[in-house]
Amino acid sequence: MKKVNAFILVAILCSMRLGAQNSLVNTINSPHATLSSIGLGDVQWTKGFWAERFEVCRDAMLPQLWQTYTSKEVCYSFQNFRVAAGLDSGRFRGPSFHDGDFYKTLEAVAAMYASTRNPQLDKWMNEAIDVIGKAQKPDGYIYTKNIIEQKKTGNDKMFDDQLSFEAYNFGHLMTAACVHYGATGKTSLLDIAKKAADFLIGFYKTASPELARNAICPSHYMGLSELYRTTREKKYLDLVVHLINIRGTVEGTDDNSDRAPFREMKKVVGHAVRANYLFAGVADVYAETGDETLMATLHKMWNNVINTKMYVTGGCGALYDGVSVDGTAYRPDTVQKVHQSYGRDYQLPNFSAHNETCANIGNVLWNWRMFLLTGESKYADIVELTLYNSVLSGVSMDGLKYFYTNPLASTVDYPYHLRWEGGRVRYISKSNCCPPNVVRTIAEVNNYVYSVGDKGLFVNMYGGNTMKTELRDGAKIKVEQVTNYPWDGAIAIHVKELSKNGTVMYLRIPGWCKKYVLKKNGKLLAAKAEGGFVAVPVNLGDRLELNLDMPAVLIESNPLVEETRNQVSVKRGPMVYCLESSDLPQQKVFDVVIPANIKFQPVAMTIANGKVMALNGEARLIDRNHWENTLYKEVNTSLKPVRVKLIPYYAWANRGKTDMTVWLPLMR
Repeated sequence: MKKVNAFILVAILCSMRLGAQNSLVNTINSPHATLSSIGLGDVQWTKGFWAERFEVCRDAMLPQLWQTYTSKEVCYSFQNFRVAAGLDSGRFRGPSFHDGDFYKTLEAVAAMYASTRNPQLDKWMNEAIDVIGKAQKPDGYIYTKNIIEQKKTGNDKMFDDQLSFEAYNFGHLMTAACVHYGATGKTSLLDIAKKAADFLIGFYKTASPELARNAICPSHYMGLSELYRTTREKKYLDLVVHLINIRGTVEGTDDNSDRAPFREMKKVVGHAVRANYLFAGVADVYAETGDETLMATLHKMWNNVINTKMYVTGGCGALYDGVSVDGTAYRPDTVQKVHQSYGRDYQLPNFSAHNETCANIGNVLWNWRMFLLTGESKYADIVELTLYNSVLSGVSMDGLKYFYTNPLASTVDYPYHLRWEGGRVRYISKSNCCPPNVVRTIAEVNNYVYSVGDKGLFVNMYGGNTMKTELRDGAKIKVEQVTNYPWDGAIAIHVKELSKNGTVMYLRIPGWCKKYVLKKNGKLLAAKAEGGFVAVPVNLGDRLELNLDMPAVLIESNPLVEETRNQVSVKRGPMVYCLESSDLPQQKVFDVVIPANIKFQPVAMTIANGKVMALNGEARLIDRNHWENTLYKEVNTSLKPVRVKLIPYYAWANRGKTDMTVWLPLMR
């Protein structure tokens, strides 16, 4: 009897601890994850870069996003739920993934509520969840497009379209529900998500493999995995495992990354959002199962993306449209059309780079999970690179306008019309999936700063904040971080509370940093980084000072990248820089040449009321470089000095329509 009671007590304590964490990717009980995230509201931004971006998210991005998605005139996403619930009349309007867009919006509100406890946000969520619950069918099915159509025709078709976003929408519902539960402790949305997941379990029990594959952009892999972690009901994990196992067993497409079974994938060739979501979901499954055949493919895909297909900004998806051949030999019968996709190895155009903001966010989701699984800092390097550059570039400095694509060069003289062109807009009418995705990501950035492992606290990213959480052994800790990072490499960390005698703090040394100085209570430490982290034993009251050397450096690409051969980009810390015509009004940015020995000076400036650190330097300008009606001509060797100012890539296109380039010719 005593053993039984002890078992029950352990189970209760485990459950209580799970609820206390309420983290974004809750791997605290995942047997094959090295690290776990801390609680949703454990980090409060105080001052500096992310505090400023969070403030813009809180005061501009989120209110506008909510107004847009609950509007009956601009966006009909929430209105579709009202029609499906019988609260309004009308037809379904918008793209088939519109439900998922609203769930992402709801997740952004929940994440913001976790940090601010603003009662207005709770009110918004309560009202929306009530309508969603009324729209859901008794069997758990919830896809407003079909529900509205079913009420009109009586035809109960489900998952009959290979291009259906039904499962994608379900997945974002589950993720939003877990974040909502973690932020509020309420099960209202979680109950809806569980009912929807139970419907999927019943559907996939009887669905043919052909019907089961009708699920593009598999956000439901992540959603079901998180639902399992939140509820501890294994049936949700079992379903994801089943979906991965049947993936590619019937004819699929390169575009959907299901032409072959997952474990047989050789390279990434398809739609970048779908691929990155797939890899993130599979990483979730590995965390729970430890299936090494899954991890082997994840490693293979990671090496292919990071070493041959990812942009210097962390952007993913080179092509608007293209063809993909599965295999090494060109056989015309194997050619398939792909869109918004990864290209071939080293195929990285600049003007026509697609780099959808959602794909870049998928890169963050995937690498964050790989980091939690392994504790290897190379994955945190990609998370940081992508967040600062190709995620933040997706939203304007004032938080009100958005990019769908994120090219690395732009000009008014470009001879082709691209589907998404013309600068930032408030609402991307052709596909507005990116705005709610980028807003939820910025609302949740504080969840990436720290993580916990068996040996202590990991500091993964830097920004002014206070953090209070619980370590794996139950000890309570509170730290304060003061820094102007990423504009400055000086970071101060103060252990303000610690409920036990000592722990270990692991400070990440970014992959770009070649030199650093670390002090503890004013005394120099000789500790060396291992695996990208410096381990420092700390006690209550200890103060750490980390100074990361942060010079501006020139970056070159592999010579197999044709588009950037003999060119360089400029990087300082995690920031990639660009040259924009606003800062070179009398000349063309494409006539600027960068000397190999150029020296840049960091200079603070303001763009659209946002603080940035620009780089000033002396470059060279190709004089009288005219190309009208000319394809080839003799090399122009007439160069003259020119002062240039480079700005962070994420901040371009905030001063009207401009020319811009990340890559510039190199003068050795």
